Amino acid sequence: MSNRLASATSPYLLQHAENPVDWWEWGPEAFEEARRRGVPVLLSVGYAACHWCHVMAHESFEDEATAALMNDFFVNIKVDREERPDVDAVYMAATQAMTGHGGWPMTCVLDHDGRPFFAGTYFPDQPRHGQPAFRQVLTSLAEVWVKKPDDVASAATAITDHLRTATVAAAATLGPADLDLAVRGLASEFDPQAGGFGGAPKFPPSMALEFLRRYVDARSADAAQDDEELVRQARHMLVRTLHALAGSGMYDQIGGGFARYAVDRGWVVPHFEKMLYDNAQLLGVYARRDNDLSRRVAQETADFLLRELLTPEGGFASALDADSLNADGHSEEGAFYAWTPEQLVEALGHDRGAWAAELFAVTEQGTFEHGMSTLQLRHPPTAPGELARLVEVKARLLDVRDLRARPHRDDKVVAAWNGLAISGLCAAGTFLDQPAYVDAAVRAARLLLEVHLVDGRLRRVSRDGVVGAHAGVLEDYACVAQGFLDLLQATGDPAWLDRARGLLDTALEQFRAEDGGFFDTAADAEALVTRPREYADNASPCGQSAVVHALAIFAAITGEGRYRTAAEETLAVLGPLATRAPRFAGWALTAAETMLAGPEEIVVVGAPGPDRDALALAARRRPGAIVLVVTPEQTGADAALDLLRHRPTVDGRPAAYVCRNFVCERPVTDPAAL
Repeated sequence: MSNRLASATSPYLLQHAENPVDWWEWGPEAFEEARRRGVPVLLSVGYAACHWCHVMAHESFEDEATAALMNDFFVNIKVDREERPDVDAVYMAATQAMTGHGGWPMTCVLDHDGRPFFAGTYFPDQPRHGQPAFRQVLTSLAEVWVKKPDDVASAATAITDHLRTATVAAAATLGPADLDLAVRGLASEFDPQAGGFGGAPKFPPSMALEFLRRYVDARSADAAQDDEELVRQARHMLVRTLHALAGSGMYDQIGGGFARYAVDRGWVVPHFEKMLYDNAQLLGVYARRDNDLSRRVAQETADFLLRELLTPEGGFASALDADSLNADGHSEEGAFYAWTPEQLVEALGHDRGAWAAELFAVTEQGTFEHGMSTLQLRHPPTAPGELARLVEVKARLLDVRDLRARPHRDDKVVAAWNGLAISGLCAAGTFLDQPAYVDAAVRAARLLLEVHLVDGRLRRVSRDGVVGAHAGVLEDYACVAQGFLDLLQATGDPAWLDRARGLLDTALEQFRAEDGGFFDTAADAEALVTRPREYADNASPCGQSAVVHALAIFAAITGEGRYRTAAEETLAVLGPLATRAPRFAGWALTAAETMLAGPEEIVVVGAPGPDRDALALAARRRPGAIVLVVTPEQTGADAALDLLRHRPTVDGRPAAYVCRNFVCERPVTDPAAL
């Protein structure tokens, strides 16, 4: 019998619609029911592509005895963290404060006012690894609720007061010395052997890599000797990590796209779920790099997005699951992606199969589980004949793999992540000269305009072209506005500037904080036990760092100072974290680097053709530059943007006009001079 989740729009909630647990969606009705029954609220938070969420669901939420305990002693609420990041943020902060760690699945127990008094993550069905069984936890909590109400109230009050009074360091402007300090901080955590930062599990550091790219590209060759050494370190961290990721088991060597993280230091075995936000960001990082490897990875990743995550409505689905059915019909993590030497021979024939096994590091023992191996390409061939052979082998393996049971796709469209995808596709389309990628970005943006924008306000998610009820949060407004500004630069259509303005004006009106930064939820949003406000980037930019980028770029294009002021004030709020923990402030550091450089505003004017294209590509290689490519007819006195007015060609040749910090250089016609 279906529970209340059967009518949900979230694929994650729909996965639980047939559970024997009497689930409720988050809302006042659930808390009213708990108050009426005199029982606490059990809040379970996860997401569709989460492997351990599936494990706990199978062990506990599908178990009749466990469900009976939950139904008898709790009102149970299931939340998709990707649909309600505000709820997730509040209770993740509580979980981390109470346990010292966090993650998903997340399990919290709340009083009737939503105040948490117990928190944890995954609980097994039987006691193991020093953890109690989930049913033991439930029984103990139900007993404490009845027999020790004063202790419950005291714990709820203490943790709620902690969440409400948590403070950060005073605002601090980020200058060149702070960016140098951040690079040194990254260097102290860099893994020189495998690339990346820290130990296992290892996540792709997309935003830190983009910061390093802009930091390196912005430093002149005649820097001081100590600066040269720092730039060398930054370049090494950037190049080593990008090459390591591209050749690793984290990267889908035959289908393109990156997994969410690696379980080992060497990037050999991934956690196989593939997230839109990771791939959107890494697509942009690789597309902006000027080498054959980066171009290949960018093109393969863009093609993956269009092939496997594109929805019929033109948006991009959130994720592909880590699990799929194996040859025996059982759900197994990585079954879709892993291979044995025998499977390669079966697919390719003996000679090519043996060659592929050696090339992709597929061994008899296996690098993963059950004798299976992930595919790695640490040393790609360089000879033309071998390259052609590799292309044929990859195409054949992709065809064979497509016959396997596919991972489940979380097909909800999240506004913020589609904003990131729009930006990534714009970068890939312009740097790789692939107009189809820009066309796909335009279609995704139109879906956001036509479906997600309701009465001038963004909604967080849609599915099958139907918008959900949940309001957009700051990251939605910021990432979508950034995507629209990137579309302005990729297409030259000034309508995208006006659309970005509307989103940023709403952000300034509804999300601004008294200290100059921003909250994650709007002033008129549902009130939670505390108003969430994230300072650190996670796998995707936090709302505050994302909005800094959009505000700074919008200000540079329009010349309107209030947007620049808001960007600077917000960046100052993020400043202390950026210097103290640069791994978790990569996007704020990237914004700081760009804002120190202006950012540069470059208008390339000329008739379409190879000369203008060469200037445009050189312009886009400038770190963080805003680039508009137009025809002479678009630069008259009545031009759509002030930035475009009175920008003629030079002696009939395409020209580039470079401005920054209210000063313009003379126009140049030579890409090298630019």
